[in-house]
Amino acid sequence: MAESTTSAWWRQLPEGIRTEVDGYVLQDARLQAVRVVWEVCRGQGLGLHEAELVVHDRYLHHGDRIARTPLSPLDPESLAARASGCPGTVVAIEAVWDGDTVHDWFVILLAITAEPAGAHHLATVHRETAVRFLGAARDPGALHPEAAAASSAGRALAEQLAVPFHFGSPDTPDDEAPRWRP
Repeated sequence: MAESTTSAWWRQLPEGIRTEVDGYVLQDARLQAVRVVWEVCRGQGLGLHEAELVVHDRYLHHGDRIARTPLSPLDPESLAARASGCPGTVVAIEAVWDGDTVHDWFVILLAITAEPAGAHHLATVHRETAVRFLGAARDPGALHPEAAAASSAGRALAEQLAVPFHFGSPDTPDDEAPRWRP
């Protein structure tokens, strides 16, 4: 049986680099692990996508041993507690799209404050967070459960705080959608 390309790249790495990469993987620090693999092997022709595949294989290898980054809570009590800790008066709750090469698109819930003016992180809604939050209420045909979960949790929090809720692009991922304005 032929050795996979990702296994061949992994085998070419020095033992110390493999130990470093596995350390990042076990800490669920995917981007740092990819960076190390790519920086060490790009001179031999390894592309960024291939480096991601090498690290993905290490995630599969380690499985349940990985200390996964906790999912953001979306329950009303947790979101209200986070909002209450924001400096200034919360004047709106906003959902905005963001994305990266690891998680694809996700939605960030923010508390918008006045005096001092600012946007404060309340939760990051990845697909896994959305599926857990929506449970049986999830529409299996929906393209973006992240948006559905963020909208539901954000609207509920905004209603509880008696402030407006804003989501500039609830149907299509767009990290340049119009932001909330007072």
